Amino acid sequence: MIRLHCTQKLLAKLPLDPSDRLKRKAILPYAANDEAESLLSGWHANLVTIQRRNCVLFVHDTTRFPVLATCLTKPDFAQLDWWFQDALMNILLKSGADSAHMDAAANALSHLVCDSQCDRSVQATMNQMKQDLEHQIWYDNLSINDLAPHSTGAWLAERPCTVKGVKGCVWPKRAMLGLLEQC
Repeated sequence: MIRLHCTQKLLAKLPLDPSDRLKRKAILPYAANDEAESLLSGWHANLVTIQRRNCVLFVHDTTRFPVLATCLTKPDFAQLDWWFQDALMNILLKSGADSAHMDAAANALSHLVCDSQCDRSVQATMNQMKQDLEHQIWYDNLSINDLAPHSTGAWLAERPCTVKGVKGCVWPKRAMLGLLEQC
């Protein structure tokens, strides 16, 4: 399983069953393991409204790697597992991951288990990434519908992030690829 710490705003939109998993109809593309927490477990997610469109920004707790899903509708929230997995794999590709990284990520993907526990340090990183995203949209005069979420996620992964308790900064792309090399 992959633990997903959601903000209250996002949690209110998610159709959860009693075990805090999403109620879904479709089969997930990569649900390899489901018992224990996987290598990729530990994400924070926030519902972001940009140009009146629902977007979800995911940030990995230790690597600060961002995953962006844009223009979601109400039925898409029941399929958030699929949206997360699809966006993660595509953003890894855009970030220059090789086949070993992709295989490790595919083997670590699993169902999302949602809760409302949040870490303020990760939330601060999410807020900074949200502001960077909004600035890019405003500065380049883009429509959120025309934004390429996978390229944008890879762009956000190129920025240094500070982490509470870590001296210096974390580079999300390098940190995520390093995490995937541990498999």
